[in-house]
Amino acid sequence: MFNKLFGKISKDIGIDLGTANTLVYVKGRGIVINEPSVVALNQKTGQILAIGNEAKRMVGRTPAHIVAIRPLVDGVISDFEVTEQMLRYFINQVHKKGLAFLSRPRVVIGVPCGVTEVEKRAVEDASRNAGAREVYLIEEPMSAAIGARLPIQDPAGNMIVDIGGGTCEVAVISLGGIVVSKSLRIAGDKLNDDIIRYARDEFKLLLGERTAEDIKISIGSAYEVDKKMEATMRGRDLINGLPKEIIVDDAQIREALRRSVRILVNAIKSTVEQTPPELVADIMERGIVLSGGGSLLRGLDKLVAEETQMPVRIAEDPLTAVVRGCGVVLEDVDKLKEVLVPTRYEEVPK
Repeated sequence: MFNKLFGKISKDIGIDLGTANTLVYVKGRGIVINEPSVVALNQKTGQILAIGNEAKRMVGRTPAHIVAIRPLVDGVISDFEVTEQMLRYFINQVHKKGLAFLSRPRVVIGVPCGVTEVEKRAVEDASRNAGAREVYLIEEPMSAAIGARLPIQDPAGNMIVDIGGGTCEVAVISLGGIVVSKSLRIAGDKLNDDIIRYARDEFKLLLGERTAEDIKISIGSAYEVDKKMEATMRGRDLINGLPKEIIVDDAQIREALRRSVRILVNAIKSTVEQTPPELVADIMERGIVLSGGGSLLRGLDKLVAEETQMPVRIAEDPLTAVVRGCGVVLEDVDKLKEVLVPTRYEEVPK
């Protein structure tokens, strides 16, 4: 009886629990939340002060006892309790107009390829403790492929490369299953770190994380661009400790990102090499699909196409591909159950 009541009151939700951003899809309504996976914490009291957009505004601007932290590192939970609080906040945001205390939604949540049993259990437990009635896990490249509308259940090869904030997932999918996959801890955050390191080594300039990300978005590229682009780099001079600003161009930032981009491209090539020949023939015809925020790096599609000798395209709205895939699964869980990761439990005991 209670489960029927919960089912009527609660709204089933899909969650892309990312290192950089958390997106929430509500069945029948679409994507309702897209906020940074950041939590501001008062270390003196242990109290959570802000979550999401409000917490991100505090990054690098807080007094010593207040820290803005990311509870997920490389796509997996590093701080269980804070992740649980963050999930509870997002679930309550969805149900705030209804009876939040009675809402026990079914949740489909994306996890990186090859997560360990411990990491998988952490996501399940955090979701259940945050109020989920049922928890389904789906591997992020599978979810991204569904969100990008790839025919994953066909007996043919589909290749997806999902580049998020903490991880890059490369997968070849056929007949509703992952045939070959690779998971790298090189993605958007690593590219930001590369820019910070480049500024320190080349210009003796200490950059903040947000500044590095802004530069990556404004002039970052993986392939030579037609028109020269420039941006202002502002930070602290490591020699005299005073504020300093310099102008950098796209070629310098491309040089900063070169090593990480090369590792990423090599991982894609390596996955192709491990793919059965019949599926490679399909991928040559259908092309490689890029998704996730990292796929928006200028010229990355061109570089991957040149290196693999295959057509490459960027998924429509690549930032939301994973959460849209979770949404498609939510609409028909029974039909798509085969694409889900086996879990210890699906229903809370009565």
